[in-house]
Amino acid sequence: MPQRPPAPSFEDLLDSARTHALHLELRDVYAVGEEREVFDAFLRDGSVPADDSEYWSGWLPLVERAVARGVKLLRARIVSEPVTDYIRFEHAITDANLRAGEQVRWLPRRRASTLALPGNDFWLIDDRLVRWNIFSGDGQALEPDHTDDPQAIKLCAEAFRSVWDLATDHADYRI
Repeated sequence: MPQRPPAPSFEDLLDSARTHALHLELRDVYAVGEEREVFDAFLRDGSVPADDSEYWSGWLPLVERAVARGVKLLRARIVSEPVTDYIRFEHAITDANLRAGEQVRWLPRRRASTLALPGNDFWLIDDRLVRWNIFSGDGQALEPDHTDDPQAIKLCAEAFRSVWDLATDHADYRI
């Protein structure tokens, strides 16, 4: 059986988008190593990284490039309430995502009980490719996976749209 190529990088993924990039986040805690320092600072004093900081240097230009091409970037987060410290951190830094052109909504987990959802966070690009973000039990990022399987694409498209329709816009979501 031939081995599949690795999942595309975020840069390749977003650069390939032509119409939309949909991102669904399902976890209450992420332990991504490159966020440790800014997360710890947030816990200490509530500070968040500036848009022009090194923290955002890889992400915001990708978003801005995609949005400039007319790509809609939508991010939906399903969260438990009361929220974790990590979700408070995500909420605090989301304004940078918005300024770059993303649209972000939040859905309390209790309102998602009747939705059919995939088992992992994902990016859906133009209804043609799913990139699964895989995490360990303690929130460490593992090697991502991807698929162009029509059933997986359909599941993710329907899941995202059902979450998006129920979710609250970032400007109106209070933690």
